[in-house]
Amino acid sequence: MATATQTVTQPSKVNIGVYTNPKHDLWVADAQPTLEAVQKGECLKEGEVTVAIRSTGICGSDVHFWHAGRIGPMVVEDTHILGHESAGEVLAAHPSVKSLKPGDRVAIEPNIICHECEPCLTGRYNGCERVLFLSTPPVPGLLRRYVNHPAVLCHKIGNMSYEDGSLLEPLSVALSAMQRADVRLGDPVVVCGAGPIGLVTLLCCRAAGAEPLVITDIDEGRLKFAKELVPTVKTHKVEFSDTPQQTGEKIIAAADGEKMAVAMECTGVQSSVAGAIWAVKFGGKVFVTGVGKDDMTIPFARVNTQEVDLIFQYRYANTWPRAIRLVRSGVIDMKKLVTHRFQLEEAVKAFETASNPRTGAIKVQIQSLD
Repeated sequence: MATATQTVTQPSKVNIGVYTNPKHDLWVADAQPTLEAVQKGECLKEGEVTVAIRSTGICGSDVHFWHAGRIGPMVVEDTHILGHESAGEVLAAHPSVKSLKPGDRVAIEPNIICHECEPCLTGRYNGCERVLFLSTPPVPGLLRRYVNHPAVLCHKIGNMSYEDGSLLEPLSVALSAMQRADVRLGDPVVVCGAGPIGLVTLLCCRAAGAEPLVITDIDEGRLKFAKELVPTVKTHKVEFSDTPQQTGEKIIAAADGEKMAVAMECTGVQSSVAGAIWAVKFGGKVFVTGVGKDDMTIPFARVNTQEVDLIFQYRYANTWPRAIRLVRSGVIDMKKLVTHRFQLEEAVKAFETASNPRTGAIKVQIQSLD
């Protein structure tokens, strides 16, 4: 194997990762590639770089894999490393890599695609038939000190903070949704769910000129946070006792009687999807980015008679350069979303914080420094 280029800063700590397993344990332990392999530059394949991960956000899917052990057909069947929202510094590059060099600051697009199937060849590589998505079992994730990854999927972030770089992943989810939902200036829009994806989507909808703009959630604290993030947004607290029709009517009332042109559904919860369907106008769109149960019931007659476009999203494609431009220019500012920070060695505490509603956590970041 060809020798990799010399690293700018020699890594000084043993590689460790954050693991879970089918028993729902969570722990920190040694991980691959080893420190010795990284130092010698002997572990890189053609087209790869070694990245020292500096900042990683905890995603709801990470918590779900830990607590539930699965998301749909994706099942934790062995020891498994979590994490897919990361940015870091290039330590070494294989001689075949010309686009990156040691010292470059990059955000990692956490998938490895085949470049050969129809989705890849038509530009919709989020549907790659042989994709390896980091942190989706059995592919190990990015919550490690050092990771090898294809250079083409490591995007330069310049002077952007590593924390902002890690937030490009959830921003990519929102940008993919915005593009396919075709949100336009002056469109009445409701964002369903004030979790991290919902809040990033809220920022994008405001930047796109949606008006009026409403956000829903079951938690008053998250709605208050959304109001602080975007002061002009109107909020609606969802009540479990309401029917989907009542939820839809209350969303319209919150928007001063405007029926929604688009509902950006970020929860994947059946009742929320149904409420969104009742909130949109004739010919409106309900765009679902949330991850839900394998099967759900929807108000079919409402969808049918109102010609509601019910659209779904799976991850993202070709969004990272756009996301970098938006953050670098200040059009999208996600800094307020980070409410808690921990070191990699404190990952168990970080996950406990992220999974406990009482902590008020929005986005928890795990940091690692040599």
